[in-house]
Amino acid sequence: MIKRLVVLGAIGAVVLVACGGQAAPAAAPVERTLYMAAVEPKGSTTVAKEPFPSAALPEGGGYALDEPNADGTWVVETYRFDPGTVVVNQGDVVALEIIGINGKEHPFTIEGYNVSDVVKRGQITRVTFTADKAGIFRITCHAHLPAMTADLVVLPKQ
Repeated sequence: MIKRLVVLGAIGAVVLVACGGQAAPAAAPVERTLYMAAVEPKGSTTVAKEPFPSAALPEGGGYALDEPNADGTWVVETYRFDPGTVVVNQGDVVALEIIGINGKEHPFTIEGYNVSDVVKRGQITRVTFTADKAGIFRITCHAHLPAMTADLVVLPKQ
């Protein structure tokens, strides 16, 4: 028997588990430790190589576009959680460890789970909760919207 995990996304993430054409039995709840990072991808170029974009980026702390300096160098950056999607089973006890790589701090919440804390650069923030509700729940950094979000996908009990 071949097991496949297929992740589809248009409006949201839908996760299907198939086992020989039939739904696989749900795994017994376990304790899971999931690791994430708060990161800042950044890139630069010069106006000699690429023109500076004329359109503004969305408001908020999630994106930054620095105008060309005296040498013509311009920079674009964003903040994000990596990975952007974490998947657990309903009933799992989840320990989420997030390390701060870039940015002084990232105050975050997990929608639907009454979980909130702050990730700080150079530190690991650990939150633990029971994934007792199935669905897709947004993990949001409130300092870097709209870009710094992730999805917690809780697969339902079968």
